[in-house]
Amino acid sequence: MADARNINDDNDDNNNVARQEAFENRVTEVAEGVMQANLPRLAQEVESRVLGVVDAMMTSKFEEWKELIEGSKSRGKERRCTYKDFMACHPTTYDGKIDPVECQRWISNIEAVFIRSRCDKEDQVMFATGLLTHQAKDWWDAHSKEVGEDRLQVMTWQEFKGPFMRYHCPQSAIDKIQEDFLRLRQKNESVNEIANNFMDKMKFCGELVTTERMKISRFYGVLKAEVREFITPSKCETLEELIDLARDREIEIKRQEERGEKRPSEKGASFSPSKKGKFQDQGRKGKSKGGITPCKTCGKLHTGECLLGKKGCFKCGKEGHSSYQCPDNPKTCFNCFEKGHIKSECPKLQQGSKKEDKKQEGSRAKGRMFQITSEEAKSQPNVVSGIFLINSIPVYVLFDTGATMSFISSEIAQHPSFKIERMSMPLEVEIADSKSYLLHEICKNCKLTIEDEEFAIDLIPMILGEFKVIVGMDWMSQNHAEIKCEAKSILLQTPSGRRLNVQGERKMEARLCTLVQATKYVLNGSRAYLAYVINTQQSFPKLEDVIVVNEFPDVFPEELPGLPPEREVEFNIELNPGAKPVAKAPYRLAPTEMRELMTQIQDLLDKGFIRPSVSPWGAPVLFVKKKDGSMRMCIDYRELNKLTIKNRYPLPRIDDLFDQLQGASWFSKIDLRSGYHQVRVREEDIPKTAFRTRYGHYEFLVMSFGLTNASTAFMDLMNRVCRPMLDRSVIVPHHPERHRSGSDTIL
Repeated sequence: MADARNINDDNDDNNNVARQEAFENRVTEVAEGVMQANLPRLAQEVESRVLGVVDAMMTSKFEEWKELIEGSKSRGKERRCTYKDFMACHPTTYDGKIDPVECQRWISNIEAVFIRSRCDKEDQVMFATGLLTHQAKDWWDAHSKEVGEDRLQVMTWQEFKGPFMRYHCPQSAIDKIQEDFLRLRQKNESVNEIANNFMDKMKFCGELVTTERMKISRFYGVLKAEVREFITPSKCETLEELIDLARDREIEIKRQEERGEKRPSEKGASFSPSKKGKFQDQGRKGKSKGGITPCKTCGKLHTGECLLGKKGCFKCGKEGHSSYQCPDNPKTCFNCFEKGHIKSECPKLQQGSKKEDKKQEGSRAKGRMFQITSEEAKSQPNVVSGIFLINSIPVYVLFDTGATMSFISSEIAQHPSFKIERMSMPLEVEIADSKSYLLHEICKNCKLTIEDEEFAIDLIPMILGEFKVIVGMDWMSQNHAEIKCEAKSILLQTPSGRRLNVQGERKMEARLCTLVQATKYVLNGSRAYLAYVINTQQSFPKLEDVIVVNEFPDVFPEELPGLPPEREVEFNIELNPGAKPVAKAPYRLAPTEMRELMTQIQDLLDKGFIRPSVSPWGAPVLFVKKKDGSMRMCIDYRELNKLTIKNRYPLPRIDDLFDQLQGASWFSKIDLRSGYHQVRVREEDIPKTAFRTRYGHYEFLVMSFGLTNASTAFMDLMNRVCRPMLDRSVIVPHHPERHRSGSDTIL
């Protein structure tokens, strides 16, 4: 049974497989039939869709190519701006004059040219700097070296403009423009000229004229009186409206002058008020008008009773008021056009002026200072003057009751002992000639020394005359000062509480004294002053103006390029056996010498003539004035010279040189610039040349002044260089041609 069931199962499986295969074959036949029936339609549909997609893609690509072609054509037309295109717009040059107005104009002009020429941003700095000349070109060369070549290639216009404006528009120049802006007044200029000047300066005075109303008020005060007449600034909304009114008024004045209608006072005619009653019209003298004879009492033409000498109103004849205040006299204001008052009494105008005054007074403080000369100070009783110490500096001081604040000369304020700060608000100072200055800085807590007593004082830097410090009422009231006019002295209360009497200078005639008397005065403690006079107008010949010399410009450089080359002569320092290093403390130097020391040390470091040292040797520094007025830095090598073995190289005899000059009439003097610095020091002797200063410890790589064998070493070098020409063309030629030929050979 089991086998039978298995056979049946196998038969069922075979039948199922056969049916499955038959079904699949039938499906395949049906599918092939359907495909054969629909294949042409499907192929046509696919073809149409593919063609549509290809057509759309071709159209899009064609549009892209068209845009690319048109863009390339337009870019070809808009080519890159060249330097020639830039210069075709006629940009202005700039010579480096420190003038904020001119500098700002140049910047504006260049930026406008950038727009017109369509200059690329990466070319703006290169094109603009090509227009710099003179001092501006020198500044750019120095700034380029400081910045570096790589940084210059990517520098933008804004990066260039920052340091350029800081150098050529310093704050001091802007402060000067602000002072000129406050003093600006119209004189002989036209309205257009004064308006342009006003607008140029106003660009740098934003803190002085913060509103349009302040601009109008300031410009109205600049105009002349005859131009301001019949102009009401309160009716102007903008500055341009006021300028237009001033132009119209100027045109009207010119028309009046052409018609001969100008006022007698403007033409220069004088009319004295004291002779008012005696004035008569010469054309009418002795004549009557309509049969009316002149009044015997007042001399005028009128009818009825003469009212001269009688009290009361001339218009209505009533007493108790004048004709000006007569109620029958109609008064009309030309400002508001209302009756009952005149323009000067107009309440609207007065309210506007009060508000304007409050605004202007609130924007800055005010001060007053009247400068006088030293001779006037000695003769006037209410001022005391003399020489006192300010921060240990002797200066000429004026105690002036007419000054509200205390001031110091701008030159003295540059001393390092003064700390200059900026005030919170500008100070407007009025001086004797009604000019105003705008000051921004102050030196606080300065020390005024009077008879060994120190007083604290705040000083404002400004340009002063003979007096370098003016002490005003702010300091005198603080120290309870009392000025005695008859004695020309001032009584002060010191910080310790004691009373101090300061005697001022009196006017005295200058007297001459002998040298013996002067020496006696100095020994007794009198003050002595030495005046050194130099000629600042002296001119020096130029290199190209000197014959022979102009053929060798490379022999006459302005400065030595660096260390001298290796030569057969080197400066050496041979010490006595057993000598030990010597080091001395630096000398005290004056403030001017300290500044000169720092300058010369930096110059020697830049040239490579000195270098920092750790040598056990150390000599102090002092200064010797040269005949041209400059300072020569010398090292006090006296202790080193005592330990040095002397070089016995012979120096030339002056008498022998004079004997060779007999009969010569042509002479040339060749002076080596820094001749000692053209001789190197032997390497092992460099530490012995060390010198000590406040700014560090240094040693010389070249021969220095003050060394005991320096002159002999230099003479040895000169003799070796000039040996072929000694006694032939050096010193002794008697003829111009031989002299010139010998000079050519030496150079």
